[in-house]
Amino acid sequence: MSRPALAASLMLTLAACGQSESPNTPAGQKAKPEATEAEKAMLLAALPAPYNAGDLANGRRVFARCRACHTIGEGAPDLAGPNLYGVFGRKAGDRPRYNYSNTLRTAQFAWDAQTLDHWLENPKAFLPGNKMTFAGLSDAADRRDVIAYLKVETGFQPQPQPPATPAS
Repeated sequence: MSRPALAASLMLTLAACGQSESPNTPAGQKAKPEATEAEKAMLLAALPAPYNAGDLANGRRVFARCRACHTIGEGAPDLAGPNLYGVFGRKAGDRPRYNYSNTLRTAQFAWDAQTLDHWLENPKAFLPGNKMTFAGLSDAADRRDVIAYLKVETGFQPQPQPPATPAS
């Protein structure tokens, strides 16, 4: 079979499986259902001011700078930086199997909106000795928006669907 025919056959086979994958979904895993607008609004409202007024569209655009090193999907791999799924409330340096700097691994704080804000402003000044090479986001609105985006994208926990009952 020629390469183009093999590629077309593979594409059709994958399409027939009905799996929806996002760029942050590892191969072979189904993508998590996306949060509804109401669920996104609830996650956003759970953040303290000013993060609860974040612009999610701008946050997505700003986070594009971070995608070279970070993924955000549940079960997505670590890259040069750790996967950020579930980052809110997680102890710094505590993602299993990621090789953090000693400075971050021994830091004594958990990630919340305010801590992320200070970190994103200037990671080297916030915690000298960490290995993150990103210079930071100087614009406070961009930091607010990317924090809001991260909360919505990494904090959504879909509710389990009740099993279907057979028709009587």
